Amino acid sequence: MTALLIQNATHVLTMDDDRRELSGVDILIEHGAISNIGPSLVAPAGAAIVSGRDCVVTPGLINTHHHLYQTLTRAVPGAQDALLFGWLQRLYPIWARFGPDEMRVSAMVGLAELALSGCTMTSDHLYLYPNGSRLDDTIEAAQTVGLRFFPTRGAMSIGESDGGLPPDSLVEDEDAILDDCIRVIDAFHDPDPASMVRVGIAPCSPFSVSRDLMRNAALLARDKRVFLHTHLAENDEDIAYSLEKFGCRPGEYAQDLGWTGSDVWHAHCVKLDDREIKLFAGTKTGVAHCPCSNCRLGSGIAPVRAMRDAGVPVGLGVDGSASNDLGNLMDEARQTLLLQRVQNGADAMSAREALEIATRGGADVLGRPECGRIALGKRADIAIWDISGVESAGSWDPAALVLAGPNKVRHLLVQGKQIVSDYHMVTLDLPRVIEQQNIMARRLMD
Repeated sequence: MTALLIQNATHVLTMDDDRRELSGVDILIEHGAISNIGPSLVAPAGAAIVSGRDCVVTPGLINTHHHLYQTLTRAVPGAQDALLFGWLQRLYPIWARFGPDEMRVSAMVGLAELALSGCTMTSDHLYLYPNGSRLDDTIEAAQTVGLRFFPTRGAMSIGESDGGLPPDSLVEDEDAILDDCIRVIDAFHDPDPASMVRVGIAPCSPFSVSRDLMRNAALLARDKRVFLHTHLAENDEDIAYSLEKFGCRPGEYAQDLGWTGSDVWHAHCVKLDDREIKLFAGTKTGVAHCPCSNCRLGSGIAPVRAMRDAGVPVGLGVDGSASNDLGNLMDEARQTLLLQRVQNGADAMSAREALEIATRGGADVLGRPECGRIALGKRADIAIWDISGVESAGSWDPAALVLAGPNKVRHLLVQGKQIVSDYHMVTLDLPRVIEQQNIMARRLMD
Protein backbone atom coordinates (compact mmCIF):
# COMPACT_ATOMS: atom_id res chain seq x y z
CA MET A 1 0.00 0.00 0.00
CA THR A 2 1.49 3.34 -1.03
CA ALA A 3 -1.34 5.77 -0.15
CA LEU A 4 -3.47 6.56 2.91
CA LEU A 5 -5.97 9.34 3.54
CA ILE A 6 -6.74 10.75 6.97
CA GLN A 7 -10.25 12.05 6.39
CA ASN A 8 -12.05 14.98 8.02
CA ALA A 9 -9.74 15.57 10.97
CA THR A 10 -11.51 17.69 13.59
CA HIS A 11 -8.28 19.45 14.63
CA VAL A 12 -4.75 19.28 13.22
CA LEU A 13 -1.84 20.70 15.22
CA THR A 14 0.74 20.88 12.45
CA MET A 15 3.79 22.06 14.41
CA ASP A 16 4.96 23.42 11.06
CA ASP A 17 7.11 26.55 10.83
CA ASP A 18 4.02 28.75 11.25
CA ARG A 19 2.51 26.50 13.97
CA ARG A 20 -0.75 26.36 12.00
CA GLU A 21 -3.81 24.75 13.56
CA LEU A 22 -6.34 23.46 11.04
CA SER A 23 -9.90 22.15 11.29
CA GLY A 24 -11.96 19.84 9.10
CA VAL A 25 -9.14 18.89 6.73
CA ASP A 26 -7.83 15.74 5.10
CA ILE A 27 -4.20 14.62 5.02
CA LEU A 28 -3.02 12.57 2.05
CA ILE A 29 0.00 10.31 2.49
CA GLU A 30 1.83 8.79 -0.44
CA HIS A 31 5.04 6.73 -0.40
CA GLY A 32 5.67 7.48 3.27
CA ALA A 33 5.40 11.26 3.00
CA ILE A 34 2.67 13.90 3.36
CA SER A 35 1.65 14.88 -0.17
CA ASN A 36 -1.41 17.09 0.40
CA ILE A 37 -3.37 18.79 3.19
CA GLY A 38 -6.78 20.34 2.64
CA PRO A 39 -10.56 19.87 2.67
CA SER A 40 -12.31 17.14 0.69
CA LEU A 41 -9.24 15.54 -0.87
CA VAL A 42 -9.75 12.67 -3.30
CA ALA A 43 -8.07 9.43 -2.27
CA PRO A 44 -6.10 7.61 -4.98
CA ALA A 45 -7.45 4.24 -6.06
CA GLY A 46 -6.67 1.59 -3.48
CA ALA A 47 -5.76 4.07 -0.74
CA ALA A 48 -6.58 3.21 2.86
CA ILE A 49 -8.95 5.56 4.69
CA VAL A 50 -8.57 6.50 8.36
CA SER A 51 -11.20 8.71 9.95
CA GLY A 52 -10.09 11.84 11.78
CA ARG A 53 -13.58 12.72 12.99
CA ASP A 54 -13.71 13.69 16.69
CA CYS A 55 -9.93 13.48 16.73
CA VAL A 56 -6.94 15.73 17.18
CA VAL A 57 -4.13 14.91 14.74
CA THR A 58 -0.56 15.72 15.70
CA PRO A 59 2.90 14.81 14.49
CA GLY A 60 4.06 11.61 16.14
CA LEU A 61 5.76 12.21 19.47
CA ILE A 62 9.53 11.72 19.58
CA ASN A 63 11.46 10.14 22.44
CA THR A 64 15.04 11.35 22.73
CA HIS A 65 16.24 9.15 25.61
CA HIS A 66 15.40 5.61 26.65
CA HIS A 67 16.94 2.40 27.97
CA LEU A 68 14.57 -0.13 26.48
CA TYR A 69 16.11 -3.13 28.24
CA GLN A 70 14.92 -1.73 31.56
CA THR A 71 11.28 -2.63 30.87
CA LEU A 72 12.28 -5.97 32.44
CA THR A 73 13.18 -4.27 35.73
CA ARG A 74 10.28 -2.02 36.69
CA ALA A 75 9.66 -1.29 40.37
CA VAL A 76 12.54 -3.44 41.66
CA PRO A 77 12.60 -3.54 45.48
CA GLY A 78 15.72 -1.84 46.78
CA ALA A 79 15.82 0.46 43.77
CA GLN A 80 12.38 2.04 44.15
CA ASP A 81 13.50 4.63 46.71
CA ALA A 82 17.21 5.04 45.93
CA LEU A 83 19.15 7.98 44.53
CA LEU A 84 20.92 7.55 41.18
CA PHE A 85 24.17 5.88 42.28
CA GLY A 86 22.51 3.53 44.77
CA TRP A 87 19.80 2.76 42.23
CA LEU A 88 22.45 1.73 39.69
CA GLN A 89 24.34 -0.43 42.19
CA ARG A 90 21.13 -2.33 43.01
CA LEU A 91 20.31 -2.97 39.36
CA TYR A 92 23.69 -3.69 37.77
CA PRO A 93 23.84 -7.30 39.07
CA ILE A 94 20.36 -8.00 37.68
CA TRP A 95 21.16 -6.55 34.27
CA ALA A 96 24.34 -8.65 34.20
CA ARG A 97 22.11 -11.72 33.85
CA PHE A 98 20.47 -10.51 30.63
CA GLY A 99 21.14 -12.08 27.24
CA PRO A 100 20.00 -11.51 23.64
CA ASP A 101 16.45 -12.75 24.28
CA GLU A 102 15.97 -10.42 27.24
CA MET A 103 17.27 -7.48 25.21
CA ARG A 104 15.00 -8.21 22.24
CA VAL A 105 11.80 -8.94 24.17
CA SER A 106 12.18 -6.01 26.59
CA ALA A 107 12.78 -3.72 23.61
CA MET A 108 9.61 -4.94 21.88
CA VAL A 109 7.56 -4.29 25.01
CA GLY A 110 9.08 -0.86 25.50
CA LEU A 111 8.59 0.09 21.86
CA ALA A 112 4.96 -1.03 21.90
CA GLU A 113 4.37 1.00 25.07
CA LEU A 114 5.82 4.06 23.35
CA ALA A 115 3.73 3.49 20.23
CA LEU A 116 0.53 3.32 22.25
CA SER A 117 1.45 6.69 23.79
CA GLY A 118 1.71 8.30 20.35
CA CYS A 119 5.46 7.93 19.80
CA THR A 120 6.65 7.37 16.23
CA MET A 121 10.42 7.70 16.69
CA THR A 122 12.65 6.82 19.63
CA SER A 123 16.28 6.78 20.50
CA ASP A 124 17.68 4.06 22.75
CA HIS A 125 20.81 4.19 24.89
CA LEU A 126 22.09 0.63 25.31
CA TYR A 127 25.35 0.70 27.26
CA LEU A 128 25.74 -2.88 28.55
CA TYR A 129 26.05 -6.10 26.56
CA PRO A 130 26.10 -9.13 28.85
CA ASN A 131 26.12 -12.76 27.74
CA GLY A 132 26.47 -12.20 24.01
CA SER A 133 23.81 -9.51 23.62
CA ARG A 134 24.35 -6.84 20.92
CA LEU A 135 22.80 -3.65 19.66
CA ASP A 136 21.47 -5.79 16.82
CA ASP A 137 18.93 -7.34 19.24
CA THR A 138 17.14 -4.02 19.80
CA ILE A 139 17.32 -3.04 16.15
CA GLU A 140 15.60 -6.33 15.29
CA ALA A 141 12.89 -5.49 17.84
CA ALA A 142 12.32 -2.04 16.33
CA GLN A 143 12.05 -3.50 12.85
CA THR A 144 9.37 -5.86 14.15
CA VAL A 145 7.37 -3.13 15.92
CA GLY A 146 7.78 -0.60 13.11
CA LEU A 147 8.91 2.54 14.93
CA ARG A 148 11.54 4.84 13.48
CA PHE A 149 14.63 4.01 15.55
CA PHE A 150 17.77 5.82 16.71
CA PRO A 151 19.78 3.20 18.63
CA THR A 152 23.04 4.35 20.20
CA ARG A 153 25.98 2.06 20.83
CA GLY A 154 26.64 2.80 24.47
CA ALA A 155 29.47 1.48 26.60
CA MET A 156 31.04 1.30 30.05
CA SER A 157 34.79 0.80 30.44
CA ILE A 158 35.69 1.68 34.05
CA GLY A 159 34.59 -0.93 36.57
CA GLU A 160 34.63 -1.00 40.34
CA SER A 161 38.24 -2.21 40.52
CA ASP A 162 39.35 0.95 38.67
CA GLY A 163 37.24 3.34 40.72
CA GLY A 164 34.14 3.29 38.53
CA LEU A 165 30.55 2.57 39.49
CA PRO A 166 29.62 -0.53 37.41
CA PRO A 167 30.78 -4.06 38.29
CA ASP A 168 33.78 -5.28 36.32
CA SER A 169 31.62 -7.93 34.62
CA LEU A 170 29.70 -5.22 32.72
CA VAL A 171 32.61 -3.17 31.39
CA GLU A 172 34.30 -3.64 28.02
CA ASP A 173 37.74 -3.09 26.51
CA GLU A 174 37.83 0.35 24.92
CA ASP A 175 39.34 -0.76 21.61
CA ALA A 176 36.64 -3.43 21.33
CA ILE A 177 33.97 -0.79 22.04
CA LEU A 178 35.18 1.44 19.21
CA ASP A 179 35.47 -1.52 16.83
CA ASP A 180 31.87 -2.50 17.53
CA CYS A 181 30.72 1.09 17.05
CA ILE A 182 32.22 0.94 13.57
CA ARG A 183 30.54 -2.42 12.93
CA VAL A 184 27.02 -1.32 13.85
CA ILE A 185 27.30 2.01 12.03
CA ASP A 186 28.46 0.29 8.86
CA ALA A 187 25.76 -2.37 9.19
CA PHE A 188 22.71 -0.30 10.13
CA HIS A 189 23.14 3.49 9.90
CA ASP A 190 21.08 5.05 7.10
CA PRO A 191 21.44 8.84 6.57
CA ASP A 192 18.58 9.03 4.05
CA PRO A 193 15.75 11.45 5.02
CA ALA A 194 13.32 8.52 4.98
CA SER A 195 15.64 6.40 7.12
CA MET A 196 14.08 4.05 9.65
CA VAL A 197 17.38 3.44 11.50
CA ARG A 198 20.16 5.83 12.42
CA VAL A 199 22.95 4.82 14.79
CA GLY A 200 24.76 7.00 17.32
CA ILE A 201 27.77 6.57 19.61
CA ALA A 202 27.01 6.87 23.32
CA PRO A 203 29.51 6.15 26.11
CA CYS A 204 27.30 5.79 29.16
CA SER A 205 28.45 8.64 31.38
CA PRO A 206 31.56 10.45 32.60
CA PHE A 207 31.62 8.21 35.70
CA SER A 208 31.71 4.91 33.77
CA VAL A 209 34.13 5.55 30.89
CA SER A 210 37.58 7.10 30.55
CA ARG A 211 38.46 10.52 29.23
CA ASP A 212 40.21 8.79 26.31
CA LEU A 213 37.07 6.89 25.32
CA MET A 214 34.98 10.06 25.43
CA ARG A 215 37.49 11.85 23.20
CA ASN A 216 37.96 8.93 20.79
CA ALA A 217 34.19 8.40 20.54
CA ALA A 218 33.80 12.03 19.48
CA LEU A 219 36.52 11.70 16.86
CA LEU A 220 34.96 8.51 15.50
CA ALA A 221 31.47 10.03 15.39
CA ARG A 222 32.71 13.00 13.36
CA ASP A 223 34.58 10.69 11.01
CA LYS A 224 31.45 8.56 10.50
CA ARG A 225 29.09 11.57 10.52
CA VAL A 226 26.87 10.20 13.25
CA PHE A 227 25.52 11.70 16.47
CA LEU A 228 26.91 11.53 20.02
CA HIS A 229 24.89 10.93 23.19
CA THR A 230 25.55 10.49 26.92
CA HIS A 231 24.21 11.33 30.38
CA LEU A 232 25.31 14.67 31.82
CA ALA A 233 24.74 16.77 34.93
CA GLU A 234 21.93 14.52 36.12
CA ASN A 235 22.01 15.27 39.85
CA ASP A 236 24.14 16.65 42.68
CA GLU A 237 26.16 13.42 42.91
CA ASP A 238 27.01 13.78 39.24
CA ILE A 239 28.27 17.34 39.72
CA ALA A 240 30.31 16.37 42.79
CA TYR A 241 31.92 13.48 40.89
CA SER A 242 32.88 15.76 38.01
CA LEU A 243 34.40 18.38 40.31
CA GLU A 244 36.35 15.76 42.28
CA LYS A 245 37.59 13.61 39.39
CA PHE A 246 37.98 16.17 36.58
CA GLY A 247 38.32 19.46 38.40
CA CYS A 248 35.54 21.08 36.40
CA ARG A 249 31.80 21.08 35.87
CA PRO A 250 30.20 18.62 33.42
CA GLY A 251 29.62 21.20 30.69
CA GLU A 252 33.28 22.20 30.66
CA TYR A 253 34.31 18.53 30.63
CA ALA A 254 32.04 17.91 27.63
CA GLN A 255 33.39 20.92 25.78
CA ASP A 256 37.04 19.94 26.39
CA LEU A 257 36.46 16.48 24.88
CA GLY A 258 34.54 17.57 21.79
CA TRP A 259 31.10 16.78 23.19
CA THR A 260 29.29 19.96 22.16
CA GLY A 261 27.68 20.79 18.82
CA SER A 262 24.53 20.22 16.80
CA ASP A 263 25.47 16.54 16.43
CA VAL A 264 25.48 15.99 20.23
CA TRP A 265 22.65 15.60 22.71
CA HIS A 266 22.92 14.98 26.45
CA ALA A 267 20.35 13.31 28.69
CA HIS A 268 18.94 15.01 31.80
CA CYS A 269 21.09 18.15 32.29
CA VAL A 270 19.14 18.85 35.48
CA LYS A 271 22.04 20.72 37.06
CA LEU A 272 23.33 22.85 34.19
CA ASP A 273 24.27 26.32 35.39
CA ASP A 274 23.87 29.57 33.46
CA ARG A 275 27.28 29.34 31.84
CA GLU A 276 26.65 25.78 30.66
CA ILE A 277 23.24 26.76 29.27
CA LYS A 278 24.92 29.57 27.33
CA LEU A 279 27.52 27.08 26.04
CA PHE A 280 24.86 24.64 24.87
CA ALA A 281 22.82 27.41 23.23
CA GLY A 282 25.83 28.79 21.38
CA THR A 283 26.88 25.38 20.09
CA LYS A 284 23.32 24.08 19.50
CA THR A 285 24.03 21.12 21.76
CA GLY A 286 20.78 19.25 22.43
CA VAL A 287 19.17 18.13 25.67
CA ALA A 288 16.88 15.16 26.35
CA HIS A 289 14.63 16.30 29.19
CA CYS A 290 13.32 13.38 31.29
CA PRO A 291 10.96 14.94 33.86
CA CYS A 292 9.29 11.81 35.26
CA SER A 293 12.59 9.99 35.78
CA ASN A 294 14.12 13.12 37.32
CA CYS A 295 11.21 13.23 39.79
CA ARG A 296 11.35 9.48 40.53
CA LEU A 297 15.09 9.64 41.35
CA GLY A 298 14.80 12.95 43.18
CA SER A 299 17.32 14.54 40.82
CA GLY A 300 15.61 17.93 40.62
CA ILE A 301 13.84 20.14 38.09
CA ALA A 302 15.79 20.79 34.91
CA PRO A 303 15.96 24.46 33.84
CA VAL A 304 13.95 23.87 30.67
CA ARG A 305 12.47 27.37 30.60
CA ALA A 306 15.93 28.91 30.77
CA MET A 307 17.25 26.47 28.15
CA ARG A 308 14.44 27.21 25.72
CA ASP A 309 14.72 30.95 26.21
CA ALA A 310 18.46 30.78 25.55
CA GLY A 311 18.00 28.70 22.38
CA VAL A 312 19.09 25.26 23.57
CA PRO A 313 17.43 22.48 21.49
CA VAL A 314 15.27 20.47 23.92
CA GLY A 315 13.36 17.23 23.38
CA LEU A 316 11.62 14.83 25.75
CA GLY A 317 12.74 11.43 27.00
CA VAL A 318 10.95 8.80 29.06
CA ASP A 319 14.31 7.42 30.26
CA GLY A 320 14.42 3.76 31.30
CA SER A 321 11.48 1.98 32.85
CA ALA A 322 13.59 1.15 35.89
CA SER A 323 13.71 4.86 36.77
CA ASN A 324 10.34 5.91 35.39
CA ASP A 325 8.30 2.68 35.44
CA LEU A 326 6.24 3.98 32.51
CA GLY A 327 7.04 4.81 28.90
CA ASN A 328 4.35 7.32 28.01
CA LEU A 329 5.50 10.43 26.17
CA MET A 330 2.24 12.34 26.63
CA ASP A 331 2.77 11.97 30.38
CA GLU A 332 6.27 13.43 29.95
CA ALA A 333 4.86 16.43 28.08
CA ARG A 334 2.37 17.09 30.86
CA GLN A 335 5.02 16.66 33.56
CA THR A 336 7.30 19.09 31.70
CA LEU A 337 4.58 21.73 31.77
CA LEU A 338 3.76 21.16 35.43
CA LEU A 339 7.36 21.23 36.67
CA GLN A 340 8.21 24.42 34.78
CA ARG A 341 5.12 26.04 36.30
CA VAL A 342 6.10 24.86 39.78
CA GLN A 343 9.54 26.36 39.29
CA ASN A 344 8.70 29.51 37.33
CA GLY A 345 4.98 30.30 37.68
CA ALA A 346 1.70 29.33 36.04
CA ASP A 347 2.51 31.21 32.83
CA ALA A 348 5.92 29.58 32.39
CA MET A 349 4.85 27.04 29.76
CA SER A 350 1.72 26.45 27.69
CA ALA A 351 0.23 23.12 26.68
CA ARG A 352 1.11 23.83 23.08
CA GLU A 353 4.76 24.53 23.89
CA ALA A 354 5.00 21.28 25.84
CA LEU A 355 3.57 19.42 22.85
CA GLU A 356 5.97 21.24 20.54
CA ILE A 357 8.91 20.03 22.64
CA ALA A 358 7.51 16.50 22.37
CA THR A 359 7.27 16.65 18.56
CA ARG A 360 9.41 19.00 16.48
CA GLY A 361 11.64 19.70 19.49
CA GLY A 362 12.67 16.05 19.69
CA ALA A 363 13.05 15.80 15.91
CA ASP A 364 15.45 18.74 15.90
CA VAL A 365 17.50 17.31 18.78
CA LEU A 366 17.93 14.06 16.82
CA GLY A 367 18.77 15.85 13.58
CA ARG A 368 15.53 14.77 11.86
CA PRO A 369 13.79 17.98 10.67
CA GLU A 370 11.83 15.90 8.18
CA CYS A 371 9.94 14.50 11.18
CA GLY A 372 7.96 16.14 13.98
CA ARG A 373 5.84 18.32 11.69
CA ILE A 374 2.72 17.90 9.58
CA ALA A 375 3.63 19.71 6.38
CA LEU A 376 4.00 18.93 2.70
CA GLY A 377 6.96 16.68 2.03
CA LYS A 378 7.53 15.72 5.65
CA ARG A 379 7.57 12.09 6.74
CA ALA A 380 4.14 10.64 7.47
CA ASP A 381 4.69 9.96 11.17
CA ILE A 382 1.32 10.93 12.64
CA ALA A 383 -0.63 10.39 15.87
CA ILE A 384 -4.46 10.50 15.93
CA TRP A 385 -6.04 11.17 19.32
CA ASP A 386 -9.75 10.49 19.95
CA ILE A 387 -11.25 13.40 21.92
CA SER A 388 -14.75 11.92 22.21
CA GLY A 389 -13.90 10.13 25.47
CA VAL A 390 -14.08 11.00 29.13
CA GLU A 391 -10.65 12.67 29.27
CA SER A 392 -11.72 15.47 26.93
CA ALA A 393 -15.37 15.71 27.96
CA GLY A 394 -16.20 19.34 28.67
CA SER A 395 -12.91 20.67 27.32
CA TRP A 396 -13.21 24.12 25.76
CA ASP A 397 -9.94 23.66 23.89
CA PRO A 398 -9.66 20.12 22.53
CA ALA A 399 -6.29 21.03 20.99
CA ALA A 400 -4.81 21.46 24.49
CA LEU A 401 -4.13 17.73 24.70
CA VAL A 402 -1.53 18.05 27.44
CA LEU A 403 -4.12 19.62 29.77
CA ALA A 404 -7.28 17.68 28.89
CA GLY A 405 -6.86 14.82 26.52
CA PRO A 406 -6.10 11.14 26.19
CA ASN A 407 -2.59 9.88 26.83
CA LYS A 408 -3.17 6.80 24.66
CA VAL A 409 -3.33 7.13 20.90
CA ARG A 410 -6.18 5.77 18.78
CA HIS A 411 -4.22 5.43 15.54
CA LEU A 412 -0.51 5.76 14.84
CA LEU A 413 1.23 5.99 11.48
CA VAL A 414 4.96 5.64 10.86
CA GLN A 415 6.24 6.25 7.34
CA GLY A 416 2.58 6.12 6.32
CA LYS A 417 2.14 2.61 7.72
CA GLN A 418 -0.44 1.96 10.45
CA ILE A 419 1.29 0.73 13.61
CA VAL A 420 -1.62 1.27 16.04
CA SER A 421 -5.25 0.86 14.96
CA ASP A 422 -8.14 1.51 17.33
CA TYR A 423 -5.80 1.43 20.34
CA HIS A 424 -4.22 -1.93 19.42
CA MET A 425 -0.81 -2.81 18.02
CA VAL A 426 -1.00 -3.96 14.42
CA THR A 427 2.56 -5.17 13.94
CA LEU A 428 2.99 -7.71 16.71
CA ASP A 429 1.07 -10.01 19.03
CA LEU A 430 1.49 -7.83 22.11
CA PRO A 431 -0.18 -10.17 24.66
CA ARG A 432 2.21 -12.95 23.64
CA VAL A 433 5.25 -10.66 23.96
CA ILE A 434 4.05 -9.44 27.37
CA GLU A 435 3.72 -13.05 28.51
CA GLN A 436 7.30 -13.74 27.38
CA GLN A 437 8.50 -10.66 29.27
CA ASN A 438 6.74 -11.66 32.49
CA ILE A 439 8.24 -15.14 32.34
CA MET A 440 11.68 -13.58 31.96
CA ALA A 441 11.06 -11.18 34.86
CA ARG A 442 10.03 -14.07 37.15
CA ARG A 443 13.17 -15.95 36.16
CA LEU A 444 15.30 -12.94 37.04
CA MET A 445 13.52 -12.59 40.40
CA ASP A 446 14.31 -16.22 41.21
